[in-house]
Amino acid sequence: MDQVIDFINVNRDRYVEELKQYLAIPSISALPQHAADVRRAAEWTGDALRAGGMTDVRLIETPGNPVVYGEWLGAPGKPTILFYGHYDVQPVDPLDLWTTPPFEASVRDGEIYARGAADDKGQVFMHIKAVEAYMQKAGALPLNMKFFIEGEEEVGSVHLDEFVRAHKQQLAADVVVISDSPMFDRGVPSICYGLRGLVYFQLDVRGTKTDLHSGSFGGAVANPAFVLAQVLAQMKDRGGRVKIPGFYDDVRPLSEAERAEWRKLPFNETRYRKELGAPRLFGEKGYSTLERVWARPTFEVNGLLSGFTGEGAKTVLPAVAMAKVSMRLVPDQHPDRIAQLFEAYVKKVCPPTVELKVTRMHGGKPWMTEFDNKYVRAAGRAIQQGFGQTPVFNREGGSIPVVSTFQEELGLPSVLFGVGLPDENAHAPNEKLDLGNFHNGIIASAYLYREIADA
Repeated sequence: MDQVIDFINVNRDRYVEELKQYLAIPSISALPQHAADVRRAAEWTGDALRAGGMTDVRLIETPGNPVVYGEWLGAPGKPTILFYGHYDVQPVDPLDLWTTPPFEASVRDGEIYARGAADDKGQVFMHIKAVEAYMQKAGALPLNMKFFIEGEEEVGSVHLDEFVRAHKQQLAADVVVISDSPMFDRGVPSICYGLRGLVYFQLDVRGTKTDLHSGSFGGAVANPAFVLAQVLAQMKDRGGRVKIPGFYDDVRPLSEAERAEWRKLPFNETRYRKELGAPRLFGEKGYSTLERVWARPTFEVNGLLSGFTGEGAKTVLPAVAMAKVSMRLVPDQHPDRIAQLFEAYVKKVCPPTVELKVTRMHGGKPWMTEFDNKYVRAAGRAIQQGFGQTPVFNREGGSIPVVSTFQEELGLPSVLFGVGLPDENAHAPNEKLDLGNFHNGIIASAYLYREIADA
């Protein structure tokens, strides 16, 4: 093991340079004009797996972007890890808020800035390099490994459930390892045992066949922008509680024991607020900030578009208005049921003076595991050895829909082994990954394989 860790330490600079090459590929799955880049990222991922010592590496086609698969099954009688990650990234808008170009990785103050640095290329690459270290210095892994890297996570993993169902035998394993989440805080490594689910919609409102002069026609027809604003305002009350009937019916309540454990975590609300640049925190009454983010469902407006938004003035009455909205879900809410409740409510509150189109875009189920299972304990020991600290246990407000799929379709527990940070700017300008965490994460991943092999 010492030789494996020494190899990782010696190759620290090389890893960063190779990661820069990975991050230079603009694999934005949401934009059709980047389809060739997405495939190029898939091919790069496959090449990296081969160079790391994985066998049977191939791109498996789906109706969308290919899955990159690779395996090493040279440890009979030992457990098998199914490692899941994604090579696609989010769009980069607004581009003018990036300090350096999003696909020209820049290192500043010990952090690497680029789209995909934390979510998820950097964390995928971390495991590839841990495997490489074993293969170079030991000639073998202490257990069996299967890599399953997809290219549609950032657009809802729309073909993933079907893929998993069709490849159950190929994906059979003992445990899933996922590195696509942040640590609790800088200097506070953690293991995540719960994720929120998601339902995402687009709302389109039309009032007239074309834009109109607001002087000539204002007061004669409904303004879609104003109607949409009124509809959205009816989704929450002033206390932050969602008003959709039945929305909270299936929410699993927080136990007092769990709330007590969370109160012990080193969380400072004042620092949190200042780091966000918010004048004041806001959320559902009766819950702490951590409780709201980890264990309570939400309704959020993700984007609005209507009318004239250029410089100067144009007295237009817009013909259409659009909003993108999402709901984060918690155990035991089901995306399909919440989607139906939302569709019924939004159609009820929207007036007949406009045409409303409701489009469900994607979603995912919430997930939670017991944090005293043997694989989570193994991950805790690995983090202790990689970071020199015992990890804390936390939930995460984000969503990784495939975690529930692995549990339901393959019967596999998952370990979330993320090394990002809460301020990593995933999905935002100036996304970054702390290089100290990246390096320690490679070491911790190497220990993880050994710990699971012996679990």
